[in-house]
Amino acid sequence: MASNEDGFANALNIVCDLVEEEILKTRSIRKKRKRSKRKAPSTSDEWHAVSNGFDRKWNFPKCCGALDGKHIRIQCPPCSNSNYFNYKGYFSTILFALVDANYKFMYVDIGKNGRVNDASIFRNCSLKKGIENGTIGFPRGSILVGDDAFPLSAYLLKPYSHHGLLTAAEIIFNYRLSRARRVVENAFGILVSRFRIFTRPIDLIPEKVDEIVKAACSLHNWLRETSPTTYFPFGCVDHEDLETGETIPGTWRNEISELESMQPSSSRNYTKNAASIRNAYKKYFMGPGAVEWQWKQLNRKK
Repeated sequence: MASNEDGFANALNIVCDLVEEEILKTRSIRKKRKRSKRKAPSTSDEWHAVSNGFDRKWNFPKCCGALDGKHIRIQCPPCSNSNYFNYKGYFSTILFALVDANYKFMYVDIGKNGRVNDASIFRNCSLKKGIENGTIGFPRGSILVGDDAFPLSAYLLKPYSHHGLLTAAEIIFNYRLSRARRVVENAFGILVSRFRIFTRPIDLIPEKVDEIVKAACSLHNWLRETSPTTYFPFGCVDHEDLETGETIPGTWRNEISELESMQPSSSRNYTKNAASIRNAYKKYFMGPGAVEWQWKQLNRKK
C-alpha cells in the first residue's frame, strides 16, 4: 500500500506535469499571438449554458459572465521604463477575465501593462470584438456584468452610481448585480490563495509571468472540476445569510491580501439603449424577478 508521502509525491508530480504542459502550450501559442488568451465560448448553446447557470445560482437572467481585471505584481521588467508602473505605485501586468457562475475562468487576456484600466482593455480585447461582430455566438439580448470601472453598454451592465441618493429600485438592482458579479472577485481570490506565487512580486520577465498566470487559471478550472471539496471547501467563497441579508466573507479573505483592482475608467457616457436595458432589469427585479430576501437590503441601507 502506498504511503501518504508517496501519494503526495505522485499528486505533486501530476501538478508539475500539468503546469509544464500548460506552459509549453502557451509558448507555442505566443508565437502566433502577442498576449496570452483563453478563448470564450464560441456558440450560442455554450453561452446559453453559462446563462442558465447564472439564472439558476444567482437569479440573474441572460447573464453570460462576470468581468473584472486585476493587477499581478511583478518586478520592474528590464528596459520597461514606466510602462508597467500602475496607479497604485508598483509594477504589474494585467489579468483580465470573464468568469462563469461556477467561479471558472472562461476567457482570460493576460499581459497588458499595469498602466491601463479595465475599460481600455475591454475596448480592445477579442471578446468585445467577437460580441459586436457576431463571430462568437453571443445570444442577442444577453449581457455581461461588471463593476463601475466599465462603461455601461447594451451588453455590459454596471451598478448605478453610488454618488448621490439611490432609489429603492436602484439599491435592489445594485444588490442583484453584485450577487452575480461576486463570482469573478471570488475566483481571483481563490486563485491567489491557492497559488501563492501571486502574493509577492514575480521576478520574471513579463512573457514568463503571462505563461505562469495562464497555467494557474487552467489548473484552477481543472481543480474546480476534479477536486471540488478539497480545492473549493465550503465557506471558502463569499456566501449570504438569507435570513439577515448579510454577506459572509469567504475564508480566502483571511488568508491573503486581495489583488488590486484596475484603475477606474473616467468615462460616464452611455447610450439611451444601454440605459433602457439596465432600467428594464431594475423594473424586473422589483416585479416578477424579485426574490424574497432582497428587501432586507433596503433595511440595511437605512
